[in-house]
Amino acid sequence: MSREILLLVDALAREKNVEREVVFDALEHALASAMKKRFKEDADIRVSIDRTTGEHEGFRRWLVVPDEAGLQEPDRQELYTEAQEIVPGIQVDDYIEEPLEPIEFGRIGAQAAKQAILQRIRDAEREQILNDFLDRGENIISGTVKRMDKGDAIIEAGKIEARLPRAEMIPKENIRIGDRVRAWVLKVDRAARGQQVILSRTAPEFIRELFENEVPEIEQGLLEIKAAARDPGIRAKIAVVAYDARIDPIGTCVGMRGSRVTAVRNELGGEQVDIVLWSDDPAEFVIGALAPAHIESIVVDEDKHAMDVVVDAENLPKAIGARGQNVRLASELTGWQINIMTPEESRSREEEERARLRETFVSRLDVDDEIADILIDEGFSGLEEVAYVPLQELLEIEAFDEETVNELRTRARNALLTEAIAQEERVKTAQDLFEIEGLSEEHIAALAEHEILTLDDLGELSADELSELTGLDNEAASDIIMRARAHWFDDDTE
Repeated sequence: MSREILLLVDALAREKNVEREVVFDALEHALASAMKKRFKEDADIRVSIDRTTGEHEGFRRWLVVPDEAGLQEPDRQELYTEAQEIVPGIQVDDYIEEPLEPIEFGRIGAQAAKQAILQRIRDAEREQILNDFLDRGENIISGTVKRMDKGDAIIEAGKIEARLPRAEMIPKENIRIGDRVRAWVLKVDRAARGQQVILSRTAPEFIRELFENEVPEIEQGLLEIKAAARDPGIRAKIAVVAYDARIDPIGTCVGMRGSRVTAVRNELGGEQVDIVLWSDDPAEFVIGALAPAHIESIVVDEDKHAMDVVVDAENLPKAIGARGQNVRLASELTGWQINIMTPEESRSREEEERARLRETFVSRLDVDDEIADILIDEGFSGLEEVAYVPLQELLEIEAFDEETVNELRTRARNALLTEAIAQEERVKTAQDLFEIEGLSEEHIAALAEHEILTLDDLGELSADELSELTGLDNEAASDIIMRARAHWFDDDTE
């Protein structure tokens, strides 16, 4: 039998072009499976084959576990104190092994053993092919459609078989068996039983890779694509920046007579590509991203990470785009929320904001409309600025003398102190909210300001309402609301 094993290992290693160690490992597993059939319980079997003689030994083994952990798998484990009695000095995570009678190779059936070995070899080959592919660092695969599987395309590229899901295909493109297809490597799923490489033709990264292939200046480090956004098959935007003053980044990506951008468009089924100049000034970047619309003015709200963009009636359709496409892609490209509005809407919003601010100054500083309007015209947007800006800035206002300035600062500081004390009192009444994981003191203070003081108050909010009040994202808000509602269900079960 020992000679049979060595002959089988050599033959399979040559036939499958794999290392002998892979075959030995597979055979050990096959023999272990055969030996395991001797036991009714779920025994842990280990087989060791001598690589020189072909002799093999089999062992049943038990893993040593801490006493406090208990036996989770009694057929495969032994408690530490009992293991010490069997093998003095043995440690946790060691194995107690009991030799087994050798198994005759013929008894398990040569064909069954060979099939088990072949499967292990196929798995090893598959793993090796995948590792070789990953080592090459390819981000784009180019291959032939081998077959269709429930709408997905199975792409054969060399020794690799990859899956292009229907959802990752460009809408309306008709991919058929035999077609040549290029796609971006979306992910690698080692646990998948079928194709482990998953592809995409709709991901923004795909258009970036296509441009990198077409534009040598990118590989040379003279040019970089900073961001990309797509409405697959219809329109895309990419943001580029040059690191060499002699290079026109947009013209370089377009290419001579549009050759480079045309090559990318053809690969993407005619997808329109807008090439935008990237800027580290967010407002300038957004203005470029909204092209071809002409922008009248733009207001940046850093806290909300949003911009109000004003365009005239003629440019409004261009800025928004068909079904909101242009503004949506510009928002994705820049990472800013973009609110498009007409001059009339902008003036209306400004008037509302001015009225709100005037009311704040009049009521909290106990001043008349005239003084409130002076503060607004001078750019003051809240009590904090009146209270704590350098004194000189207030003294430079022609309409105010030193006595007025000092009085305004004193009233502003007193109003803020009064509000802080009131807020602290509100937070004290919202002690139940401190039990909710994920809510900070700042979140609770914001909720208390809106009279959200109990678990019931919090539980009655929607995720959108909680997000708006606290700035939490929708997923976190949903989790918090479910925690706040948990006691409702506890009460139901009592």
